[in-house]
Amino acid sequence: MAEPRAEDADIALLLEGTFPYVSGGVSSWVNQVIRAFPEYRFALVFIGSQESDYGEMKYKLPDNVVHLERHYIHSAAEKPRVRAQAGDPATFEMVERLHAYFRSPSPEGEPVIGESLAALSSSGSLSDESFLYSRASWDYTTDQYRRFSRDPSFIDYFWTIRIMHQPLWQLSRVAEQLIPVKAYHTISTGYAGFLAAILKWKTGRPVILSEHGIYTKERKIDLFQSQWIKDNRDAFSKDPAEIGYLRALWIRFFESLGRMCYSASDDIVALYETNRLRQVADGADAARTRNIPNGIDLPRLSKLRALRPADPPPILCLLGRVVPIKDLKTFIRAMRTVVNRMPEAQGWIAGPEDEDPGYVAECRELVQSLGLADSVKFLGFQRIDALLPQVGLLVLSSISEALPLVVLEGYAAGVPVVTTDVGSCRQLVHGLPGEDAAFGAAGRVVGIADPTALATAALELLTDRAAWDSAQAAGIRRVERYYTQDRMFADYRALYRKAMDAPTLAPRAPQGKR
Repeated sequence: MAEPRAEDADIALLLEGTFPYVSGGVSSWVNQVIRAFPEYRFALVFIGSQESDYGEMKYKLPDNVVHLERHYIHSAAEKPRVRAQAGDPATFEMVERLHAYFRSPSPEGEPVIGESLAALSSSGSLSDESFLYSRASWDYTTDQYRRFSRDPSFIDYFWTIRIMHQPLWQLSRVAEQLIPVKAYHTISTGYAGFLAAILKWKTGRPVILSEHGIYTKERKIDLFQSQWIKDNRDAFSKDPAEIGYLRALWIRFFESLGRMCYSASDDIVALYETNRLRQVADGADAARTRNIPNGIDLPRLSKLRALRPADPPPILCLLGRVVPIKDLKTFIRAMRTVVNRMPEAQGWIAGPEDEDPGYVAECRELVQSLGLADSVKFLGFQRIDALLPQVGLLVLSSISEALPLVVLEGYAAGVPVVTTDVGSCRQLVHGLPGEDAAFGAAGRVVGIADPTALATAALELLTDRAAWDSAQAAGIRRVERYYTQDRMFADYRALYRKAMDAPTLAPRAPQGKR
C-alpha cells in the first residue's frame, strides 16, 4: 500500500511507537481522534526504533490522512564524513548552561532551551559533525566525565553519550524536511516531544501535547528493568541505595527531553488530575495544563450488552499487549488460584504478541509450569465487539497505566473490572468524590504484583451475583455520565480551533557554523 504524500496539511500528529504500526489503547485513541475531525487534513510522522521491529500497518488509514512518513531513530544512519575540526567553544559553553538548567531548572534559565534547539541542526554551530568529531566536543565530554561520572569506565560513558544523543540530529533533519502544517500534536514527550520542540522553534506554529501515560515515568520503569545498561562499579564501590551512573544518565536524558517538550507546548493535556500534577512537577507550566479524559463510542458499545448471556461467564479476560508493563505473569499466577476454587474458569489473554517475543515465551512457559494449559488461552489480537459479550470480568494486572480505554469499553459493554491500583484505575472503579462516587464501585482494585489479591477479588465478583450486578450497573452509569467520546471530541475541537487561529510566532535565525 502506497503511503500518502501531500505538499501541506492542517495538523501533524507526531507518533512515537504507536499508530498506525502498533496496536493498543493509544493507537485506538489516535484512530478515533483522526476520524472525529474530517474537516482537518492530517499528516502522520511515525517515529520508531528500527524498521525490522514493525510489520504492516495495524490500522486502515482514515481518508483525511493525507501524508505519512516514517523515521527509525536506531537504524544505521549515514554519518558525516570524518573531518578534524576545532569546534566552537562558545557553543559547548551554551550546552553546559543547558545541562546546568536541567540539573537545577528555573524560569530564568529556560531560554537556553531555545538557544540549544537553534544551534542543533545541520546548519547550526552544534551540528552532528561537530558533536562527533570536534576538539571542543571531546574536551566537553571528557570534562563532564571527570566532574560528574561515578562509573569507572570512560569507554562506556563515551559511547553512552554518543548513542544517547545521535537520534537528536536525525530528528532535527526530520523537522527541516517536514511539510508545512498549521499545528503540531504530539502524543507523548520523549523523541516525538523533542521533535515537537524543534518544530515549534523552527516554524513558530502551536504545539499540543497529549500524554496518555507520563512518558518519563514509563521510560524509568523500562530503564530500571533493562539489562543492557552497564554498571562497572565493583562490589566495594557500589552504594545499594544508588542506581548506576549510566542508568541514571539515561533517566535524566528522557526527563530533559520531557522538559523541552513542556517548554514548547502551548496546551498540555493529561487524562486525569494525578497525571496533570505530575506534569507540573516535571516542569510543565500549570497554566497551560488541563485534563481531557478518554471517551468511548457509547452507542456502538452499549449494544453489546444485549448479546451477553443471562449469567456472567466464568471467563476472566486480560485485554492488552503482551509486554512486561502489563504484568501478565501476575494474571497467570492469579488464574492458578481462581481455577483451584472454580475449575470451570478460564483466563483469556487477548492482545498482540509481536512487541516482546521473549516475554511472550516466558508467559507461555509459566502457563505450562503452573498446569494451566487447559485454562489460560492466548488469543492474540481480538475485536472487542466480538470478545466483550463473552467474558465475565476484565482484568488489568499492569504495573503502569494512565486512563485505560479498555476499562471504559468494558463498562459500556456491561463488563466489570478487577484492576491494579495504577494510573486512574481507582478513579474509574470507585469514582471521584460526589455524584461519581455515589454510583458505587464498578469492580475491585488491588495492589501491584499481588496474584492472591487479584484472584480473591475476581472470585468475590464471580461467585456473588449481587456484587457482580452492582459493579456492572455502576460501570454503566459512570461511563455514560463522564466518559463519552462526544465530550472528549468537544474539548479537542476547541484546542484544534485555537491552534488553527493562532498567530505564527517568529522563529529565531539559526546560529551559523563558526
